[in-house]
Amino acid sequence: MKKKTVMSVLLVLFSGFVILMAQTTGNNVVDVILKSYSAKVFTTIPVSDSDIDLIVKCGMKAPSGRNTQPWKFTVVKDQTITGEILQNITAGNILIIISGQEKQDGTVDPFNCALATENMYVAAQSLSLGAHIYAGPVSIINTNLKDKLGIPADYKAITVLRVGNIDKSIDAASGASARKKPEEVVNYK
Repeated sequence: MKKKTVMSVLLVLFSGFVILMAQTTGNNVVDVILKSYSAKVFTTIPVSDSDIDLIVKCGMKAPSGRNTQPWKFTVVKDQTITGEILQNITAGNILIIISGQEKQDGTVDPFNCALATENMYVAAQSLSLGAHIYAGPVSIINTNLKDKLGIPADYKAITVLRVGNIDKSIDAASGASARKKPEEVVNYK
C-alpha cells in the first residue's frame, strides 16, 4: 500500500512539474523581440532545412493589406550565388530574398514585404539563429540576378534576410548598438 501511495505522489509531482514546464518553456515572442539584435558574426554550421521551412512559413503568415500577400520568397542556399549578393558571407548561411509584386504603375509597396521580413527575422531569432536584414543588395539583384534567382518579371527584390547559426558564447546582444531611450521616440497624449 505504501508503495502505491509513494508512486501516486511521485506521479502527481511529476505531472505538476510537466504542466509547470509547459507553461514556462518555449519562445515568448516579447522576450525574443526584446533580446533580438542584428547578427554580424555567424558560424559555418548550415541552417537546417526544417528551420528554413519554419522561417518561410512565418513569413507567409505576415499580415498584408486586404490579404493580398504580394510577395515571393527566394531561398538561396547556393554559396556561389550568396557570394554574388553579399560579399564575405559565411558558408552555411542562407539568404531569403523578399520580392514584392509591381503595381500597374510600376511601383512596389514595400510595407507588406517589410512585415513578412520582420516575421521571418523574429522567427529566425526565436530558433536561436542569427538574422540580419539588408536593403543594399536589392539593386544588384534587380539589375543582374532576377532571372538567375527565378524572381518573376513583375516582382522586384525589396529586402534580403541573412540567416545563419551564431556562436552562442559571444554576447553580441550587450555589444550591440545602444537603443534610444523611450522618451526619445515615444509620445503619450
